[in-house]
Amino acid sequence: MNYQITINRANTVDEVEESWTNEDYIKLLEKFDYPDAEDADASSLRELLFMAISDFEPKDAAAIVLEYKLSEDLNEGQIQQISNDMLLDKVCEEYPEIGLHSTLFHINQLLFKAYNGTFPNAKATIVECSLAPAEGENENQLTKESILKLLNNGLSGSNLIKRLFDSQMSENAPFPEAEDILWDVKTTDNVNYTIMTSEYWLSKDDIIASEFEGVLEIVVDAE
Repeated sequence: MNYQITINRANTVDEVEESWTNEDYIKLLEKFDYPDAEDADASSLRELLFMAISDFEPKDAAAIVLEYKLSEDLNEGQIQQISNDMLLDKVCEEYPEIGLHSTLFHINQLLFKAYNGTFPNAKATIVECSLAPAEGENENQLTKESILKLLNNGLSGSNLIKRLFDSQMSENAPFPEAEDILWDVKTTDNVNYTIMTSEYWLSKDDIIASEFEGVLEIVVDAE
């Protein structure tokens, strides 16, 4: 099916505040030994957490937040290693399991803000675009895989996704990694989409066209 793709806006952000809820702040405050966190005013929870975090060494604080968010995915040794590495490198871009990149980004940036830059500053990219079929309508929301394939013609050849996943992006091949490359996809009409990913995967400069065409084929799994 042929599509007309329009890039309406692309923004770079260093934080997605809605990734942390008040419940998260309260539970983290308890882990950072702040008493009666549940009684604190909701609007002050984030500031209180930053104050509580600052009483800990950065490495120790990183381990606490990592354990809170990723204890089901990482063992104690991995958490300790990452808490060390986070002070030197953008682990949220380099960790081999890309399915953890999104959560690692949110953890990294929470700590980056709390310590006023002690941790490396990572970035995310938010793209607002329309993906409209040339004929007919989108009855269902496009998958992350389909969205990335449709964006292919508007991205620079130096884009990391295209370099690492050339056949998946440009051919009728399965692309399961798309589920982890795109962190979030939102749409209300199955045409206009807001997508979020790491700047590591897709930067504003990678987008070289604001309007272009794309073809979406049905992926056939090899037997």
